[in-house]
Amino acid sequence: METRRKKRFIAGATCPKCRAMDTMMLYMEHGVEKVDCVACGHSQSQTDTKVSEAGGGDVIGLFKPQ
Repeated sequence: METRRKKRFIAGATCPKCRAMDTMMLYMEHGVEKVDCVACGHSQSQTDTKVSEAGGGDVIGLFKPQ
């Protein structure tokens, strides 16, 4: 398992909680893909199995706004 957290911002993404644009940060932590908003602290997480089930080899993550 990888414990290092390489963080990347998602261009054009809007936080589902505070609606701020370009504040969503994507990273992997212990095999779980996570997205955090640096403005309000909102976070979402998703395991690799959900991403692989979605198909498409170039998928980074599947996050649906609430």
